[in-house]
Order: sequence, then C-alpha cells, then structure tokens
Amino acid sequence: MLINLSNHPCSKWSQEQLSAAQQYGEITDMAFPAIDPEFSDADVNSLADEFQKNILQLSLNKMEPVTLHIMGEFTFTFALVNRMKAAGISCVASTTRRNVTDNPDGTKTTVFEFVRFREYR
Repeated sequence: MLINLSNHPCSKWSQEQLSAAQQYGEITDMAFPAIDPEFSDADVNSLADEFQKNILQLSLNKMEPVTLHIMGEFTFTFALVNRMKAAGISCVASTTRRNVTDNPDGTKTTVFEFVRFREYR
C-alpha cells in the first residue's frame, strides 16, 4: 500500500506515475496539512506526531507493507519521515524533470514530468 501524503491526489497523477506506484499496491490519498509559516518547532512536531499516529493506525489495518509517499513543506516532511522510518515504515519522494518554457510575454510555464520514486535515506 502507498499512502500518498501530498497536495497532489493520485487521481491527478500521470499514467507513468500511476504505473510506477503499482509496485506498492493500492494507493490511499491523505491530504498534506497546511503548515503555517508562523508555526513553532513544537507546533510542527505536534502535527508530525498526529500524522504518525494516523498513518500507523491505517497501516495496522493492512496485511501488506505500507510505504509513505511524502512531498511538502520541508520541516514537517523531515520530522514525519524520521518518525515513520523509526517505526519501520518506508518513505519515498517522487522525482521529476522540470521543463520550463520562456513565453514571449516574459512569463514562464513550468511542467513537472514524473521520473521515479526515490527512498528517503
């Protein structure tokens, strides 16, 4: 099972990303929390504790290995990845190619192309 903790539900993933995710089994979306830039370290850690509890509870109900796909605000991601790895849950990030087009009006259009999942180590 792949728990997708990001701002990008799997229903919006490319076919390439969905195919790569099949190695983990079913995909369950979990919305990434809004992390207020004014949060203290304690606030971030408290939220990471809450998410760890919810993810571990969800994983207890599964008979297959659980992997956490986590992409989002860096300090929360770091805190949660450390907790999940200590609990024996594998964590992965999605890697992408950043394709930028400079438009005639001076704006830029950026498209991210999924490449692979990479484990947090």
